[in-house]
Amino acid sequence: MNKSKRHLSITIAALALLGAAGSAMAQTALDDVLKAKKITIAIPTDYPPYGFVGTDLKPQGLDIDMAKLIASKLGVELELAPVTSANRIPYLQTKKAELVISTLGKNPEREKVIDFTAAYSPFFQAVFGPKSMNIKSWADLNGKTVGVTRGAMEDQELGKLAPAGTDVKRFEDNNVTVSSFVSGQVQLIATGASVAGSMMAKNPQLNTEYKLLLKDSPNFIGVAKGEDKLRLKVNEIIVDAKKSGELDKMANKWLGRPAGDLPL
Repeated sequence: MNKSKRHLSITIAALALLGAAGSAMAQTALDDVLKAKKITIAIPTDYPPYGFVGTDLKPQGLDIDMAKLIASKLGVELELAPVTSANRIPYLQTKKAELVISTLGKNPEREKVIDFTAAYSPFFQAVFGPKSMNIKSWADLNGKTVGVTRGAMEDQELGKLAPAGTDVKRFEDNNVTVSSFVSGQVQLIATGASVAGSMMAKNPQLNTEYKLLLKDSPNFIGVAKGEDKLRLKVNEIIVDAKKSGELDKMANKWLGRPAGDLPL
């Protein structure tokens, strides 16, 4: 019996040491980045205003600006790795990138496979319209025509918030909804920030701006599972950028509204 207990104690101790060693091995991303003086960050290039290819054929957008900020604060060279929604998480898991800054929302399923920093930017659905139209509150929608995609989250939220006198025009998909606003069939449009960003980039003559918030869903930065040193360092950068106003500046530049009170 005593011999069995001894074996069990040795086995537990060995497993503990292996666990500690595995944990130590996992905590290499930040050290590797600082040693190489380079960080690879996965970003979108097909999702304006967060990430898209500009007229100079270079990636630009809010997520790209955030990647540049982090690299600058770390004092390292930045390598951008364009990703899609489908492969952005695998890029972390296969170590093709140290961070993913690509409009990632946090949910329990994703938290099983990657870790998240504090939120760095808002992602939202809102009402957008021309700068010449004075819309400051939901009551101001009374008598106005608002285009929205039927059954979308924006449609549901608009139904809760818009006054009874709002003339809501429902269309079958985002493209038709956008076309209805661009062509002047409706005065305002209720849609997501990415759809609005693309629409505004393609139609600058409309002088469209953010008017009213429907729903907020903040973005987080993805970090490989167990890379706590890198995650905490990025959190420091986010907190400092929040205090200095840099996050608000980026959000105003690309989304037309400040970042606001983002969750840590």
